[in-house]
Amino acid sequence: MPSHVNPSFQDSRSTASWEHALITGNGRQGALCYGSPGGLRFTLAHEDLFQPVTEPLPPPATAAVLPRLRELIVAGHFDEAARTVCDLAAEEHPGYAQTRWQDPLIPACTLTLTPGRPGPGYTRGTDFTTGVVRQQWAGGRCDAFVSRADDVVVVRLDDCGATVDLALADGEPERPIDATVTRLGDDLVLTGRFTGAGWPGAPAGWTVAVRVTRTAEELLIVARTAPGLREPAEARAALPSGDFDDLLRAHAPIHGGLFGRVRLDLGGDVAERLFDAGRYAIISSTGRRPPTLQGVWSGTYSPPWRSGWTIDGNLQAALLAVHTTGTPALMVPLFDLIDTLMDDFRENARRLYGAGGILAPAHLGTHGRQNHFGPVWCLTFWTAGAGWLGRLYLEHWQFTGSREFLTSRALPFLRSVADFYLDFCTTGSSSPLFNPSYSPENAPAGTGAQACSDATMDRQVAADVLRALLTLDAGHPDAPRWRTLLEALPPYRVTAGGVLAEWIDPRLDDNHAHRHCSHLYPFWYAGDPAVADDPVLHAAAVRAVRERLRWWLSEESDEMGYGLALLGTAAAHLGLAAEAHAALTRVAGAYWRPSLVPTHNRDHLFNVDLAGGLPALVVAMLLRSRDVGPDGVARIDVLPALPGAWPTGSAHGLVARGPVTVDVSWSPDTVTVTLRSTTHREVELGLPAGQERLTLRPGLPHALTRSR
Repeated sequence: MPSHVNPSFQDSRSTASWEHALITGNGRQGALCYGSPGGLRFTLAHEDLFQPVTEPLPPPATAAVLPRLRELIVAGHFDEAARTVCDLAAEEHPGYAQTRWQDPLIPACTLTLTPGRPGPGYTRGTDFTTGVVRQQWAGGRCDAFVSRADDVVVVRLDDCGATVDLALADGEPERPIDATVTRLGDDLVLTGRFTGAGWPGAPAGWTVAVRVTRTAEELLIVARTAPGLREPAEARAALPSGDFDDLLRAHAPIHGGLFGRVRLDLGGDVAERLFDAGRYAIISSTGRRPPTLQGVWSGTYSPPWRSGWTIDGNLQAALLAVHTTGTPALMVPLFDLIDTLMDDFRENARRLYGAGGILAPAHLGTHGRQNHFGPVWCLTFWTAGAGWLGRLYLEHWQFTGSREFLTSRALPFLRSVADFYLDFCTTGSSSPLFNPSYSPENAPAGTGAQACSDATMDRQVAADVLRALLTLDAGHPDAPRWRTLLEALPPYRVTAGGVLAEWIDPRLDDNHAHRHCSHLYPFWYAGDPAVADDPVLHAAAVRAVRERLRWWLSEESDEMGYGLALLGTAAAHLGLAAEAHAALTRVAGAYWRPSLVPTHNRDHLFNVDLAGGLPALVVAMLLRSRDVGPDGVARIDVLPALPGAWPTGSAHGLVARGPVTVDVSWSPDTVTVTLRSTTHREVELGLPAGQERLTLRPGLPHALTRSR
């Protein structure tokens, strides 16, 4: 059997658990590869395979009681405000009597190959450059990948006598599923039919077609999962022809072209391998939709948080490195998803707050309605979601320079965000501007409630959107109103201890023992001019990082590893090399399994958020850039938070806002930088030894070497 596989790592542990599987995927379909020589298992999934379990409801009509909610918040009755929303919702519809979740991402099937020649010496590994998973043992070998070119799962086993079985994945669905397997000679077709979901738009089911080809030496599987019901013969006939090598030759350049955009050398540091592993997972789970919490993989019918898209941090962390590592195309599926949800976002704004514009809930899935909230997790009070998504539109503009994208997609979305803020924010009074408010999943010390007013993140997100519109869309008729609102935003608050406060409201004290750090939001991206230009605020942000990191490095913390990656990214942006490296060391050591797939908690819960968060943290330690403003100057710093643990190294293919492509290598004595731009670009370049101004000409590399 010809070998096209050079595993990026090797592991000798077999497993019966999908949670510890190796992964391969093309974004549309994913395969969890696990088992042993006695039985090789491939649990397949599809990015659109959400089981209809919970009927979408209109968001609760809380706009009518908004004055009362605001009175309760001002009076400090935070719990009562949250309960008022829940009581009103339950009165409107009995479905709100209990917490409502979005529909779960479920597995399509499990394909089991039973070799006739099992043996000892099992090893497994994944070739990140091609997406091929290899499992081998004495006398046997099995390779698998999911083709980007042909949208099929391809498996080759060097045992033509192996048996092939196809069935639903193990476990109990939350609603019954009617499944049948049809045999067409050696080929198999599984048809899954959803039951009990009678509401409009609920999907009917899915089809998995499997072609089985045997030669004198090997067994070849070609399989495709597709939403919708098809006749078995029709589904089988749609599978492509070709052998393993043919299909791999078509796929490998596409996958490899994405993975190969960046090369990192940290002298063998563990972060180097995890950087590659994380990028591999995000590339492999981005298709027509962005990665869910579990990417494009599922081995359970009840995945944590339903494995949808959680946008109070998770999805943003998963996508945080796609621009800086040269793969902006991986961001576009998010914008395509948002396009399908805009009507729901508008309805959320109207029913919850009587406002125009859009409001995006924290949890997205088959719909974008604000259905998930409760008396503790009072998520109807979180209004920053659409604005945060707006930053991702800005990032795409900054990292691609596509004016067509700016005018046709980014600016219309940002205007819709601003429309909401213009109606929602209570300007012209002494009351809090953002009321109600919410700092993702944290509660101020002493209140026992997550409901609040004037969360710092709300101010930061609104300012970010308004500044961008006033820069990029200054001639718009609403520009004067945008400026008035921007000037009305409350200033940052610094606590008596000199820490940047998580809540601007002076009644609310910080709670640093928490997995989120939402008040550090600007430092995951281009920063905040107000902080960059104010030494007091900069010092306060530094103290905020250190306070939160102290808790993270204690034994009290064990959950949400991507939160620590975001904290480390903020540290790097602020120039804190030791703190950034401490965060990186903890996430590298505690949140990755031998499969090189990350977890949400320490060795618990298969989850890909950190697969984007860790590469973003590494890049932030090596490269920092600001938004390019009206002057067109790219402001770039190389090695802003380089730790002593990396005395030598290199990174090729990083991208700064502009866009400007950056190659950098360093030793204890020197740093060499090569910059490239597709347009004429002035650059202010920050180096360890000082600042320089230079001019880039289209397509011409500009290289320089300086002392460190």
